[in-house]
Amino acid sequence: MQAPRSALESLRFDNRFVDALPADPLTVNAVRQVGNACYSRVTPRVAPDPRLVAYAREVAELVGLRPGECTSNEFLQVFAGNRILPGMDPHATCYGGHQFGNWAGQLGDGRAINLGEAVNGRGEHWTLQLKGAGLTPYSRTADGLAVLRSSVREFLCSEAMHHLGVPTTRALSLALTGDEVMRDILYDGHPAPEPGAVVCRVAPSFTRFGHFQMLAARGETELLRRFTDFTIESDFPDVAQRPPGPERYVDLFREVCRLTVEMVVQWMRVGFVHGVMNTDNMSILGLTIDYGPYGWLEDYDPDWTPNTTDAATRRYRFGHQPAVAQWNLLQLANAIYPIVGQAEPLEEALRDFATHYQAGHQAMMARKLGLTAFEPSVDQPLCTRLEEILRLTETDMTIFFRCLADVDIDGSDEAAMERIADAWYQPTQVAGDKRAQILAWLHSYIARARRDNPDRDARRSAMNAVNPKYVLRNYLAQLAIDKADAGDFSMVNELLQVLRRPYEEQPGQDDLAAKRPEWARHRPGCSMLSCSS
Repeated sequence: MQAPRSALESLRFDNRFVDALPADPLTVNAVRQVGNACYSRVTPRVAPDPRLVAYAREVAELVGLRPGECTSNEFLQVFAGNRILPGMDPHATCYGGHQFGNWAGQLGDGRAINLGEAVNGRGEHWTLQLKGAGLTPYSRTADGLAVLRSSVREFLCSEAMHHLGVPTTRALSLALTGDEVMRDILYDGHPAPEPGAVVCRVAPSFTRFGHFQMLAARGETELLRRFTDFTIESDFPDVAQRPPGPERYVDLFREVCRLTVEMVVQWMRVGFVHGVMNTDNMSILGLTIDYGPYGWLEDYDPDWTPNTTDAATRRYRFGHQPAVAQWNLLQLANAIYPIVGQAEPLEEALRDFATHYQAGHQAMMARKLGLTAFEPSVDQPLCTRLEEILRLTETDMTIFFRCLADVDIDGSDEAAMERIADAWYQPTQVAGDKRAQILAWLHSYIARARRDNPDRDARRSAMNAVNPKYVLRNYLAQLAIDKADAGDFSMVNELLQVLRRPYEEQPGQDDLAAKRPEWARHRPGCSMLSCSS
């Protein structure tokens, strides 16, 4: 009599990507250029001594698992890369991209392996992808592995962003592999061993701008058309209802522009800086993808980037993210032009990006300020001046907006000043002309807020619903990493729990909403980070 199948073995896989698109004919797992193919089949590297660090119960439920099943040894073996379930078809995909504005040629999944597409009870497709599970044909000079440090950051940030309401890929699990992996964290010629780890990332699709770019760069126009048709049919059902032909590809591009606008507006709302907005790190679904040297604005500085590699030019700084997104969309437009055949409709969609972004950003700022609608003639100067006063002294963006929600709009300007003082890193610097400028802005804001909505409690609730109290500050992630390095995973799980409710007051957790401590100002991992992983 056959033994009953486990819950994991009962997962249903429908691997549309590999079934519909051509595979690399070579099966040897060696670094190479791959042409006329969209992926290469590979097998994850065996983890010698895997150990579960954490899992996200919400993501388990998404893919059709009960949370209790995530603590089993079977789960650990599968999502550390040691076991392939029936129906899985592991592969790494081929794509290219612009890195820091320069065409880099073939890149591909160098340390990511797609296990398969799980179909849950609602018919939703969720691609399960291991990051850090070993070499692929796209690993170039790297080892295909990941370390605990970067994996903790990816796992926590994926889930934190989801609960903040920011479009993102998700993370199912984080496991140690039992390996030691050499990394040069500061790029200073002093590599050191670090614990190896694997994250299981989850998304409806991991298709990137770079997938289209690679096919276009190689002149594989018919495969580009086939790949684009597949993308429309699998990921854009509304676009798929339209008649086949060039106009449908333009409609796809317009939809990608819209999704990208929504994603970047949400980044700006919460003060998130991606750090590596290369075209190969841009999701066709408008999802935040590839959490490397990211960060949150702590002191408000639109010119800040968390990426040490970008320190000279600051291409990916906070305030430049909308412009970079539009530039990246231009590269996508160039890639699909061979199957569209007309430049004007693509150019029109790109022009609309700026219009739609401005409207989205204005609506977002109205919500952050507790206003029912954005009145450009009044609110644009108010927002412009707000950016200026936030830079007068080192001001924590997250704390500032939470404090602003507590301002009594029936009280005095001085009382409002006291209410926002917790957001300043150096309160003694707020004197003289700086103090006068901040008071003047508060006076204007209070008058505007009083005219808009005099109900203090309603205004406060509305503001606190869009201005988080808890974000994954780099120093918090680093503290969790430090503990995990010592075998203590408690802070990883504590942060995961707190970040599930980022807009709520959580008694006993105020220390996780505090300003960056002075010791973290320049410590590696707490301020700027490298692309080392």
